[in-house]
Amino acid sequence: MNAAPRPVAITMGDPAGVGPEIIAKLFRRRPQWASRCVVVGDVEVMRRAAHVTGGRLPLAVIERWADAAQVPPGSLPVLPVAGLSAPVAWGRVSPMAGAAAIAAIECAVQAALQGDVAAVVTAPVHKEALHQAGLPYPGHTEFLQALAARHQGCPVAQMPVRMMLSNDELRTVLVSIHVSLRTAIEAVTLENVLETIRITDRHLRQVMGMAAPRIAVAGLNPHAGEGGLFGREEVDVIAPAVAAARAEGVDAHGPLPPDTVFMQARRGAYDVVVAQYHDQGLIPVKYLGLEHGVNTTLGLPFLRTSPDHGTAFDLAGTGRADPSSLEAAVAAALREPPLPRRPKPD
Repeated sequence: MNAAPRPVAITMGDPAGVGPEIIAKLFRRRPQWASRCVVVGDVEVMRRAAHVTGGRLPLAVIERWADAAQVPPGSLPVLPVAGLSAPVAWGRVSPMAGAAAIAAIECAVQAALQGDVAAVVTAPVHKEALHQAGLPYPGHTEFLQALAARHQGCPVAQMPVRMMLSNDELRTVLVSIHVSLRTAIEAVTLENVLETIRITDRHLRQVMGMAAPRIAVAGLNPHAGEGGLFGREEVDVIAPAVAAARAEGVDAHGPLPPDTVFMQARRGAYDVVVAQYHDQGLIPVKYLGLEHGVNTTLGLPFLRTSPDHGTAFDLAGTGRADPSSLEAAVAAALREPPLPRRPKPD
C-alpha cells in the first residue's frame, strides 16, 4: 500500500492581520485541499477567521501530520501550536501576536526539516510584531535561513538564500533583500551576483524541472552602465559574474538594461531575471498584480512559498481580504500548474 503524500504546512501568520482570514477563504475556495494541507497555528484564531469570512467551515484539529490525509473536503485542518493566552485585536501590532506567529513558523519549519511535510507556505507576518516578540531577524526569509542553518549545524553564511518573486508572467530573483539602497549597491559584488545566478539556476532545474533555464541578469545602472559611462559595476562586477556562470554551464545573459529586461522576460526571451536590488526586481512583478504573486525562498533545504503581500491591518477582521496570492503560493507548493487569473471584483 502506498503511503499518503506528505502535506503542505501553512503557517497562520500574524493573528492580528489578514493571514488567518485568507487561509479560511482559501479552504472555502479549494475544499479538496483539506487533505493535502495543514494550517499550523492557534485553534481559536482560525475559528475566529472562519467565522468572520462567513458561513460554516468546520475545523478539523489534528495531532499528527499524517492525520491530514483523513481530513474530509470542506474542512479547515489545524495542527495546534502554543497559542495565545488571550485574543488579540485585529489590526494592532503586539508582541503576543508576534510570538504566536513565531511559534507557528518554528513548528512548520521543524516539520519540513524532519521530512514530515512536503513544503511550507507562510502567511504574512508583521516585522514590528516579530521584533517586539524578540526575534533578532529583519523578516521571514532571514529567520527561515537561520533555522535551517541551525538544523544542519552550519553558520548562516554557509546557507545563502535568495528571494524569488513570480507570477504566471514573470520571475525575478534578488541579489540582496531587506537592506538600505546604499547597502544594496555595496552588495553588488562578483561573489554575490555569481552566487545568485547559481542558486537561481539550481532551483529552476531541481525544483521547477527546467532542463536549461535562461537567466537574464539586470544591470545596476541606467542602460546597464553604457560601457562604463554611467558606472563601472557592469564592467567590473556583473559581466565577469555572468561570464563565470556561463563557464560553469549556466545559460546566463547580461548585464542587460534594467528598464527593458523585464519586458523581454515577460515576452518569453528569458525564464527569470536576476535583479540587483529589492525594488528593481519587485516593482515589475508587483505591478502585474499583487493578487497573483508568489514569494519563494531559494537555497533552503525545503520548499517555502508565501503570498506577495503583507498583513494588511487595515483589512483585518473585515473578511474582505483576497486569498488569490495565497492560493497561488499553495498551488506552487503542491507543484500544481499556475492558477488562471481571476477577474478583479467590481
